[in-house]
Amino acid sequence: MNWDDTPTDTAAGTEAGERLVDAGAAGEDQAIEAALRPKNLGEFVGQERVREQLDLVLRAARQRGATADHVLLSGAPGLGKTTLSMIIAAEMGAPIRITSGPAIQHAGDLAAILSSLAEGEVLFLDEIHRMSRPAEEMLYMAMEDFRVDVVVGKGPGATAIPLELPPFTLVGATTRAGLLPPPLRDRFGFTGHMDFYEPAELERVLHRSAQLLDVEIEPDGAAEIAGRSRGTPRIANRLLRRVRDYAQVKADGVITRSIAETALGVYEVDGRGLDRLDRAVLGALLKLFGGGPVGLSTLSVAVGEERETVEEVAEPFLVREGLLARTPRGRVATPAAWEHLGLRPPQNAGGSGGQQGLFGV
Repeated sequence: MNWDDTPTDTAAGTEAGERLVDAGAAGEDQAIEAALRPKNLGEFVGQERVREQLDLVLRAARQRGATADHVLLSGAPGLGKTTLSMIIAAEMGAPIRITSGPAIQHAGDLAAILSSLAEGEVLFLDEIHRMSRPAEEMLYMAMEDFRVDVVVGKGPGATAIPLELPPFTLVGATTRAGLLPPPLRDRFGFTGHMDFYEPAELERVLHRSAQLLDVEIEPDGAAEIAGRSRGTPRIANRLLRRVRDYAQVKADGVITRSIAETALGVYEVDGRGLDRLDRAVLGALLKLFGGGPVGLSTLSVAVGEERETVEEVAEPFLVREGLLARTPRGRVATPAAWEHLGLRPPQNAGGSGGQQGLFGV
């Protein structure tokens, strides 16, 4: 099981954080997930290509007796970016310093962190794309030359004092790699993209987590939870803990397929991993607007949610599942959406023309 600590980058963070299928983590979740994290690359499940490539980078650095190259990890929340950063530090036998882009709003903030690093230390910078531009420009020199210029004073009397830094490894994580400027992206020696997990990989994650949590889970129970976890280990582990609660209170504590189905039904997570918000968006699109196309603002009003909540929280998964499409004319439901909700598209649906143009049917 591998996941990172970053809450979803959304304006609707509070509402998203309350969803069982949200990939962000906060509070008690972080403490529990920290205990379940793999401690080395051998324990890390999934991401085979990234893991193999990273293993070569770290082994070569250890053989040279040098610090590892700077690493950039990109991918959706909950896939293991923070976990990998901690593994990098562990594999290199180095301490790790953790901070985030939003916490660094001034170049002085970054200078203070960099100047306190020990030689070989790993600096994990989460949501690196949200760092301020002045700090970003300072980071260029720090990554390349292990040096920063600290400006003392203001106006004509300002003086730049060069500050030498010990060699360190920067591990940057981002959920939006496209927002990183090319000069910053090019300074990373290794870039790894984290993909969503296959159900079989999530089953391995769940069996390992169940063992650590001292929970008995049957293979079909793990398969049921994995199929509803949206390809994300963090969500899989969160669902596991909720199913564990149900099995403990309502059954004999053993997680079977039937127990998992019933428990996840209680928590309103359906067979494809859609929750109440996801189904509300699809339901409004199909029942009120005939499948679309419909504008985002109108759709948001129909479900009683903020525009950002629908766009940043619900839509990405619905699009990835092939249930909804974004078009220049608005949001359009796919035939799979009608089928999933058990509805029949009307003969003269307002969105039929948009769907025909999009899907050619």
